[in-house]
Amino acid sequence: MNTGYSGGIPDEVIEAVLQHNDIVDTVGKYVHLTKQGKYMKGLCPFHSEKTPSFTVTPERQIFYCYGCGAGGNAIKFRMEIDGLSFPEAVRLMAEESHVPFQDGKGAAATPQNKELERLLQAHEWAAKLFHYLLKNTEHGKSAMEYLRARGFGDKLIDQFQIGYAPDRWDTLVQFFEKRSFDLKEMEKGGLLSPRQNGSGYVDRFRGRVMFPIMNRSGRVIAFAGRILGEGQPKYLNSPESRLFNKSRTLYNLNLAKGPIRKQGQIVLMEGFGDVIAAWDAGVQHTVATMGTALTDNHASLIRTLTEEVVVCYDGDNAGQAAALKSIPILEGAGLHVKIAVLQNGLDPDEYIKTYGQERFVEQIIHGAVSTTKFRLIYIKKNYNLLEEDGKAAYAQEAINVIANLGSPTEREVYLKELSVEVGVSLDSLKQDCNLARQTLNRKQPQSGQQGGRGGGSGGNGRSSRKPTAPTLLPAYHVAERRLLSIMLQDGEAATYVAQHLGEAFNIPEHAALAAYIYSYYAQGKAPDVSRFIGSLHDDRLEKTATSISMMDAPLDETLRGMDDYIREIKKFPQQKLIEQKREDMLRAEKSGDFLRAAQIASEIITLERQ
Repeated sequence: MNTGYSGGIPDEVIEAVLQHNDIVDTVGKYVHLTKQGKYMKGLCPFHSEKTPSFTVTPERQIFYCYGCGAGGNAIKFRMEIDGLSFPEAVRLMAEESHVPFQDGKGAAATPQNKELERLLQAHEWAAKLFHYLLKNTEHGKSAMEYLRARGFGDKLIDQFQIGYAPDRWDTLVQFFEKRSFDLKEMEKGGLLSPRQNGSGYVDRFRGRVMFPIMNRSGRVIAFAGRILGEGQPKYLNSPESRLFNKSRTLYNLNLAKGPIRKQGQIVLMEGFGDVIAAWDAGVQHTVATMGTALTDNHASLIRTLTEEVVVCYDGDNAGQAAALKSIPILEGAGLHVKIAVLQNGLDPDEYIKTYGQERFVEQIIHGAVSTTKFRLIYIKKNYNLLEEDGKAAYAQEAINVIANLGSPTEREVYLKELSVEVGVSLDSLKQDCNLARQTLNRKQPQSGQQGGRGGGSGGNGRSSRKPTAPTLLPAYHVAERRLLSIMLQDGEAATYVAQHLGEAFNIPEHAALAAYIYSYYAQGKAPDVSRFIGSLHDDRLEKTATSISMMDAPLDETLRGMDDYIREIKKFPQQKLIEQKREDMLRAEKSGDFLRAAQIASEIITLERQ
């Protein structure tokens, strides 16, 4: 039975989880995969790349990235993509696939996981209570009138589980007490607040229309409450907790996942009201940061779903400034970015109500502009183009934006538009643009990213992993990897290697893997790479085993070469010894000890004969 890294989870539970969670289905929820022969390929969610190096092997139930070296089975993928420990990932996957979960002591979960589950249950109960109070009681009447005035019908209210928290101090307190929830835990989860006098608890949300916030699996993890009438704050979100991390959560992702993959695009908004209005207008590949500033984590999450994002923030100055700030973050994660431009300071919800759903879809979403175009629109507001000084100043700032573009064709398109706007010849603008590019090159002499989309950084906003450069391995190293690859596929081959080589591998990780393989087959288990990796519980060994398992040599051919591999592996220590003795011989000769040098030469000859 495994302990430590595995959290004491029995092998049977781990194996059941792997059996019920196909690697293609697991990865496919986060990465767009396309079939290439017997493999599935996609862009790695763990480092920025433009050419797919992320490979899923259905036959062996593993994933591996040739760029950054990430790899493992379905459990390892969930650990990496969701930031979970091994026990947390197994428990979550067991829950999702209805596999009975127990730790090594027969308990249903660790105390920490029990608390997490109670918080999830409490949020689910609270959402149901708020929804019921909105639709079926006098308390919710004013809130329902407010929602009706905003155009929310019963279908939307039910679909998004909108509710109402009465303007009372203890609605949730009493509700939780009757169901024996620990009120201190409910405070830690952000549902209750301590009384000012320090005695007892009160409801955190009072007199507010409640919008449940769900994780990508559809479980309620937080709330956003909009106050009815006057008062501050207008919007109140749950505080960060074990369940809720603002910088890693996108509102409506649970419903939008399918439409996002279907459209090949995501629409990013600021608020939940805008998302719901857009959903009702037929734009269902929409999520929101809920008024929170966009983070690298948000961009990383988006990049696992699609390659293109339309930023549709409010049309006022604050919204457009936020859209401008979002560009380097999104482009830095490798996303193709467009900006939806809303006129007259309207937000998406107001635009839909004013101009209708069709115009919103066609002119705002489909009419989204490039980041360069948006930058030019944004800076133009600062100048009076009716005056010559205003035209000249705008032209110079616009040229600095256009100069960042790497494509001469793109630069010419925008310079032609600028020429018409400011009444300056295209040739003159080109000269100024070339000067601006020379200045940029002097400032960034080592930049390999001269002009991405709109001058985006092209950096890695998702992970600290760096793509690994290919290296030429020595013969003994290759022989060890090939031998381990055979052993992973064939139990009898592993027995043969155990008899003729044992653990005499030269690379420490390879020796450790060999020992694990011998132990694995000694338990009577059949060859299964994913199952074997699940038994390791060591990050370094998992990566090594996954990399080795991706070697694609036919088993019938490699079996015949096993003796050659074993000889090559055994030969290396002798080669190393011969090299050492040659160095000793040269030192003896340099010091004038020719008798010692002759003795060493004799030893070298004997070793070479062996």
